[in-house]
Amino acid sequence: MAAILQARRGYASVDPMDWDDLRVIAAIRDSGTFAGAGTRLRLDETTVSRRLARLQKTLGVTLFAAVDGVRTPTAQCEAILDHVQEISRHVAEIGVLGNTTRGVAGCIRIATTNSLAEEILAPASAQLLVRNPGLALQFMTSGQNVNFARWEADLAVRLRKPDKGNFTITKLAEVRLYLFEPKEPASADEAPVVCGYPDDLDQTAESAFLKAQGLKARTRCVTDNLRVIRALIQSHSAIGVLPEHACGALLADRRLRATLLPQRVEVWLLVQNHLKRNPAARAVIDWMRKLFDELAVS
Repeated sequence: MAAILQARRGYASVDPMDWDDLRVIAAIRDSGTFAGAGTRLRLDETTVSRRLARLQKTLGVTLFAAVDGVRTPTAQCEAILDHVQEISRHVAEIGVLGNTTRGVAGCIRIATTNSLAEEILAPASAQLLVRNPGLALQFMTSGQNVNFARWEADLAVRLRKPDKGNFTITKLAEVRLYLFEPKEPASADEAPVVCGYPDDLDQTAESAFLKAQGLKARTRCVTDNLRVIRALIQSHSAIGVLPEHACGALLADRRLRATLLPQRVEVWLLVQNHLKRNPAARAVIDWMRKLFDELAVS
């Protein structure tokens, strides 16, 4: 794609823009420095700087401001990157048009937590993919440190509502929470191990409950991995709080006491604004809503 933008009738003429130059803008935005962008693109820092200068001259706008040594995109830059993202998507979709005769086509990247991916999304994804042979899903779990604000994902499912962001935010569901305790301690001298969450999750409903009950101070296993907490509870020697989708067989375990808590966990869907009318994205969003409707609490 040697030239993707060129002036038409009624507009001032500008030089064609090279696709590689536009990729440089995205790399600078993601890394914050010319050196970082060069590492991503396997270019030297001077080449990155030269390509940015050429593009800024062509457009007649400043694309980045230097703030404390970090290159911060301007509003004009963010607008251009919106178009770059959309162009990339169109190119990808064109590539798969010949592979399907039905359904939607495209690759949708979903950023979410391990537990939501494993317990809710992945088990139901096969049917969606069978119905749409041209569709692909990429699950990007929290361990990959996905930056949604920088378009590293198309959709995100989160258990906390973001304070702000240039994307569409809607609530998917409210999930029940359960406190699990062993009905009988392993021995009279041994108190159950209390499982808790890291300090950066203090604002969650789970941590707030543990703190209110005086259990946070007794926490001896700290993790944000729900599978770890579930495994400890399953050993009948631990106390912990889990959302309903992560409980598995624990609710049927007669050696455990399961208490439904009044607190709920809110599940939020984040959608990149430029994808709100994209057919593939809409299909995945509708699929997600149907899945989480089953978890909704009136």
